Amino acid sequence: MLLRSQLIGRPQLGFFRESHILRSRSSRNSEMAPPILSLVLPSETGRILSIQSHTVQGYVGNKSAVFPLQLLGYDVDPINSVQFSNHTGYPTFKGQVLNGQQLWEIIEGLEANNLLYYTHLLTGYIGSVSFLNTVLEVVKKLRSVNPKLTYVCDPVMGDEGKLYVPPELVSVYREKVVPVASMLTPNQFEAEQLTCLRIGSERDGREACNIIHAAGPSKVVITSINIEGNLLLIGSHQKAKDQSAEQFKIVFPKIPAYFTGTGDLTTALLLGWSNKYPDNLDKAAELAVSSVQALLQRTVNDYRSVGHNSQSSSLEIRLIQSQDDIRNPEVKFKAEKYN
Repeated sequence: MLLRSQLIGRPQLGFFRESHILRSRSSRNSEMAPPILSLVLPSETGRILSIQSHTVQGYVGNKSAVFPLQLLGYDVDPINSVQFSNHTGYPTFKGQVLNGQQLWEIIEGLEANNLLYYTHLLTGYIGSVSFLNTVLEVVKKLRSVNPKLTYVCDPVMGDEGKLYVPPELVSVYREKVVPVASMLTPNQFEAEQLTCLRIGSERDGREACNIIHAAGPSKVVITSINIEGNLLLIGSHQKAKDQSAEQFKIVFPKIPAYFTGTGDLTTALLLGWSNKYPDNLDKAAELAVSSVQALLQRTVNDYRSVGHNSQSSSLEIRLIQSQDDIRNPEVKFKAEKYN
């Protein structure tokens, strides 16, 4: 009998709970919307919308960029262009790909609640022309809300002479994306694709930066150039359209291993530090390079400590273990300014 009353009582209790929840929701809906956080309590550094890939396991795309930017004090809102189990360097992967319409629906949801105020937009790997065209619409929309929006674009297209996006993306980046970007962070191969200039010397790298400046961005960082076995970064800041760009290089060692997520991390750190030092791109690059090199060395050391050959496969970066190197990097790699 007791059991029967318990069975009868439980649905009734559930009904009352549900009725209370419905009333609460109804009353909440009738109240004013919450204040817009980015306006009433703005971040001291900025609020970033980051449109990049996402992996459940490992650190690439947003997994490689969002946490470091948060460590540097930024509010970051990620939109995941893909959600995969792991990066595509593994034997297999599973997951979903966001299309342009789905991206726009997210933007519309933010706009409907007046939540589209951002100081920065960050984009990384994009796999289709339709999605990239929607990103261009996002840039236009965000700048209609905040005309001072800084757009930092990592034009992820390929590396070491090989494209890993559809070839038609190259012309979209060159003709449509570069002109609206504030900062561009290509690697050597990507800079060659965008400028139609083969980079075989430092002079070529500097000229590639000038070509990109002429198309739009005031800041350009070619994040890795391999010249006769030496690795270097070339940065360029054109502070006014009628001025020559201030250019510099940073030489750093090649670590004998293959990593994933380093380009995403580098661009995120360049965004973070260049916003803190807006007139000193060379200092921002020193901090970014020093962080990345410390993190990569830790990654190799940690894998070796458990007996893994660091050259046998790609390594997942030790991001969480390198927080101090991200927050307060020891600058070991200095910028050398060109005359």
